[in-house]
Amino acid sequence: MHGTPAPHARTAPPDAAGRNTHPVSKNRRRRSYGRHTSVRNVPLRTHWLLLTTLVLTLSAALLLEGYTQHLFDERPDGAPRGQASGASVPAAISSGGPVIEGAAGRTATPAPRTIALTFDDGPDPVWTPKILDVLRRNDVQATFFTVGTRVAENPDLARRIVDEGHQIGLHSFTHTDLGTASAWRRSLELRETQLVIAGATGVTTPLLRPPYSSTNKALGDADWNAVVQAGQEGYLTVLTTLDSQDWRRPGVEAIVAAATPSDSAGHIVLLHDAGGDRTQTIAALEQLVPRLKASGWKFATVGDAVSLPAPMQNAGTADRWQGLALITAIGTSSRLLDLLTWLLWAAGAISLFRAVAVFVAARRHVRMRRRPWGAPVTEPVSVIVPAYNESAGIEAAVRSLLASDHPVEVIVVDDGSTDGTADIVEALRLPGVRVIRQQNAGKPAALNTGIAAASCNLLVMVDGDTVFEPDAVRMIVQPFAHRRVGAVSGNAKVVNRGGLLGRWQHIEYVVGFNLDRRLFDLAECMPTVPGAVGAFRREALLRVGGVSDTTLAEDTDLTMALCRDGWRVVYEERAKAWTEAPASLGALWKQRYRWCYGTLQAMWKHRGALAQRGQAGKLGRRGLVYLLMFQVLLPLLAPVVDVFAVYGLVFLDPLRIVGLWTAFLLLQVLMGLYAFRLDGERPGPLWSLPLQQFVYRQLMYLVVIQSVFTAVAGSRLRWQRMERYGSLQVPVAPSEPLAEAPAEPLAGAPATPRAEPLYGYAAPPAPAPASSPAPQAGEPWAPDPWADPAAPYGGHATDPSWGPHPAAPGPQNHIWPSQQGHPGP
Repeated sequence: MHGTPAPHARTAPPDAAGRNTHPVSKNRRRRSYGRHTSVRNVPLRTHWLLLTTLVLTLSAALLLEGYTQHLFDERPDGAPRGQASGASVPAAISSGGPVIEGAAGRTATPAPRTIALTFDDGPDPVWTPKILDVLRRNDVQATFFTVGTRVAENPDLARRIVDEGHQIGLHSFTHTDLGTASAWRRSLELRETQLVIAGATGVTTPLLRPPYSSTNKALGDADWNAVVQAGQEGYLTVLTTLDSQDWRRPGVEAIVAAATPSDSAGHIVLLHDAGGDRTQTIAALEQLVPRLKASGWKFATVGDAVSLPAPMQNAGTADRWQGLALITAIGTSSRLLDLLTWLLWAAGAISLFRAVAVFVAARRHVRMRRRPWGAPVTEPVSVIVPAYNESAGIEAAVRSLLASDHPVEVIVVDDGSTDGTADIVEALRLPGVRVIRQQNAGKPAALNTGIAAASCNLLVMVDGDTVFEPDAVRMIVQPFAHRRVGAVSGNAKVVNRGGLLGRWQHIEYVVGFNLDRRLFDLAECMPTVPGAVGAFRREALLRVGGVSDTTLAEDTDLTMALCRDGWRVVYEERAKAWTEAPASLGALWKQRYRWCYGTLQAMWKHRGALAQRGQAGKLGRRGLVYLLMFQVLLPLLAPVVDVFAVYGLVFLDPLRIVGLWTAFLLLQVLMGLYAFRLDGERPGPLWSLPLQQFVYRQLMYLVVIQSVFTAVAGSRLRWQRMERYGSLQVPVAPSEPLAEAPAEPLAGAPATPRAEPLYGYAAPPAPAPASSPAPQAGEPWAPDPWADPAAPYGGHATDPSWGPHPAAPGPQNHIWPSQQGHPGP
């Protein structure tokens, strides 16, 4: 999915002043998360062109389907019409013959004792073949006035009509009333019908019967305008003299009587081969034709009845190919709509299932969390703060850590900052705080430097833009009382909630963390411990080789590696930390793009978990499948859903579409209320949830699409540092600075010199406490929480500043990274 990463540079232990003394290789510098680009950075432009083309094509297909199917006028031909004035209709037309040349104002009448049988509204796959069979048995030719959309649906029947010697005519494209239609729509209706006839049969025809027309005397002013316009475009309007009334289905004898002439004049008889059950029409034909033949009547097509010279002509090559293209487009749009309908039903069912699942999982998680993890964990903790240009918030972050009610040492690893981040920390001269300077090498390198320098067995990793609550460190390490817990995710919360963007991110974090992450925890497939607030066993980190920089989501990559090594990753919601979220759409895009792309990299890297057993298999078959389904595939289909929603508002029942959307929104609100209650938050921000569906959700869709295209193209992203706004404050009174701040190990922390290599750094052998033996790789977690309701559980979150993202989806109808439980900005 991505190019080969630059090799790690091997860095020596820090000197007495806390500075990293080993030079960083050029390749390493190019892995910078702040300034430099990665090894390969190929800008993508064609994928947006492709996406735009696909969306426009989909929109065009739905527009065509909507026009042909949902603007189709299904009223019967004899439906009552309001009385219209016919003052503009010439007297010669009103009293003339049923075949009208509108432009010239001339009419034609069938020859005496000649009957032209005409059939409207077809072709129909059921009734048209039966009528053709009756006509063939009686050796009669007729004229079929066909609807364009039905010709496109049944081109073989249109071809059979022509091949068997019958004439074919136009009955508009969507059976619309041409008299009430605008001029442009009249032209469109006639032109498109002519094209599909040409594509299906290879001929063109001038014969037109307007829907809802009858005799000359019934023409109104609007109808006459349509007849004149049709004449100007080269069409002959064919009206009727006898209406069989078969559209009423009055009975066979009544149809025969209505279609039987009362004089010897020539007639054009109206019948139907579509539009409903035509059993009576077929039975009436079986009686009418032999009876009239026996009485000396002659049957002919309309053209022959009025002696038109060759009314049907071979279609030109251009018309025929355009007609075939139109037939193909209509068929494709119909199949596409069927597919979309099934996908929407499936997506709706899956979404409902997911909502129920996360709700049930959250309730079960709350009950199980009431049980303690074990004996209280009181051993000291090393807190690692990787920092690059974090001057806006580093003081608040460090002071909040020192205000913890748990013994900590704080190690700030300055990764070549250019804004004086390290100077700020050193000037504070706070006890228990060490600053390590190194050349810019990337966040994973900074974390590995901190791990190598830490003096405790339990490590907490926190970003430089995050402020801890006083009890957060103590809470986040309590799950380590269980011997198989290798990592713990805390609860990151958005501090800058002002404005719609901040409020929307606050909603997705709360709902995503409090619902989806609990489901991941219960399923033992937590995909991410966030860089903003996460805790780890040193021995677990050593066993997986430290923090890798082969993906942009080093937090997700590390968490998945721990799961595959047999460790349990849990969530402790009481460990709360406050972090800054992006304050602009541009910053949000960059952050989520990196998160999403990095997670795709991590999923690809750890795809082997799908075939493994134990804890790794749970990650693969539960976590990765869930991420693929709800975080990748559904968001890719989301624009299709939105386009279909607009389609429904325009062409379907708007009230039904609005009702479905309201039901979906209500489900989101209920999930939000429950999540806010679990997290102890006020539900006020949820008022903006409807707006979030129209703006924020669309942005997250595009993020996933961009990320997938980038991954498929094999391109690499640059590290993009978050903009800091300085909105963090220490939640408690900070510790007073001392004259000197010696960097000494905490009491009770192991002081054995480190010798084991850790990703290029001198690393200590950090034996686990005797009460916490490490699990073997692939060893199943026991007891299995799916079977033992007393087992403790935990969850997940993500890194806000460098490492991409999380994996817990939020409430927004499977919007990918937006609802992955990312805590940080």
